Amino acid sequence: MFALPRAARTALLLALVAAAPAFAQTPPAATPPADPVVATVNGQTIRLSDVVAAQADLPQQYRGLPLERLYPALLERMIDAKLQLAEARKAKVEDTEAYKKRLASLEERLLQEQYLVQEIEKRVTPKALKEAYDKKLRDIPPEEEVKARHILVADEAAAKAVIEDLKKGGDFEKIAKDKSTDKASGAQGGDLGWFKKGDMVKEFAEAAFMLKKGETTQTPIKSQFGYHIIRLDDRRAAAPPSMEEMEEELRAELSREAYGQMMEGLRKNAKIEKFNMDGSKPSETPPAPPGNKK
Repeated sequence: MFALPRAARTALLLALVAAAPAFAQTPPAATPPADPVVATVNGQTIRLSDVVAAQADLPQQYRGLPLERLYPALLERMIDAKLQLAEARKAKVEDTEAYKKRLASLEERLLQEQYLVQEIEKRVTPKALKEAYDKKLRDIPPEEEVKARHILVADEAAAKAVIEDLKKGGDFEKIAKDKSTDKASGAQGGDLGWFKKGDMVKEFAEAAFMLKKGETTQTPIKSQFGYHIIRLDDRRAAAPPSMEEMEEELRAELSREAYGQMMEGLRKNAKIEKFNMDGSKPSETPPAPPGNKK
């Protein structure tokens, strides 16, 4: 049985999308049915819901595209599929050994996947997620965050001049508005808001977190962006991540743990024998490969 590889099918679909004419965007004369018939093939119907389902089966990068863009190519592909299916039934492909073997393999894979899904869902419950979240919070060391302002300039000489100006009583926020090359924060008087140490480049973060509340750096701080003069406005303990923020990570961790526990139990209660690649028992000496005899 001939089947196009997935990459080839995708390439063909994209070619159809590029070549398909744009559908006229004229308003319908009447409200269409919720799931209209969009094609018939020798009396077999294709509904809009079938096209939607076909899009969901595409690679990830195409699932988010507007259906209108993919619709002509998807519809052509589904028409081809209906024609191929009809011919396959005429040829009684379902009675061939090759088909039966592939069907059995597919059924086994689907059973395995569905079993894993339902067994992991039994273990990864809302209660288990909450308990894992609470444990994470206990294990996460408290993290500090600071609120700071900065003035960014292009060279060291300009940075030193700003520091001298500040020592003479210059207004930090006004200088930031007038001279900072970081226009976004400069417009706010250099305000960067609250941030954790890992949120900023290393040189900047280390200098900012060494300051006491109200202090300003007395030497220019060089980073990949230029030269900074930093003032620390405040510091506090950072709020821990919320349950919603950690749910995906927790779910993945619990799923891996549940899978490991499940497989450990299944293996413990199963009789498993392993053999060498040639079918001999591991305790036996496998025959030497051809050509290696002395």
